[in-house]
Amino acid sequence: MFDGLKARLDKLFADAAAAPDARARAAMLREATVEARVGVSRMREALAASERELAQERAELERAERRGRLAAEVPDPETVEIAGRFAAKHRDRIGLLEKKLVVQREELALAERDLEEMTAELRAAQPGGPAAAQAGLDAAWRDLEQAGGVRPETDLDGELARAQAERRLYESAVEAQLAHLKRKLGKE
Repeated sequence: MFDGLKARLDKLFADAAAAPDARARAAMLREATVEARVGVSRMREALAASERELAQERAELERAERRGRLAAEVPDPETVEIAGRFAAKHRDRIGLLEKKLVVQREELALAERDLEEMTAELRAAQPGGPAAAQAGLDAAWRDLEQAGGVRPETDLDGELARAQAERRLYESAVEAQLAHLKRKLGKE
């Protein structure tokens, strides 16, 4: 799982490095960071699934060992031998799952470190950070206002008109409900 994620991220980083401007590079880095977060999330889910599978195998091993002990108490050599084979299979599976969990944990730790680095790189790639973004947004609104546009949070006339329209709709709905109730009660 980690190799596939790593290959996709390497491609995105190569594309980002070749991006013509800082905005395109930042957009590609953002996309890579989102994909990395999804990948890390999937890796965590896979790790949790492996941990559940290991717990289930341990429970199965306990059952097989218990059955073997019970069969030994009743002198049933065939059942003891079968229980022993099942217990051995469960022990082998447990050993394999424990190794798998070690590798998954190491891969997850590596992916989380990569994600932290990508997040830091993304923050650095955004020109000026949040303050610059807000300044750019304010400048864009000023340009729109100069061209005759209206900024929603400063449009008091529009806000008043919207509030009055909502009030009329509310009053109309109340009147309709009242008329309906009057008709209903008049018929009963």
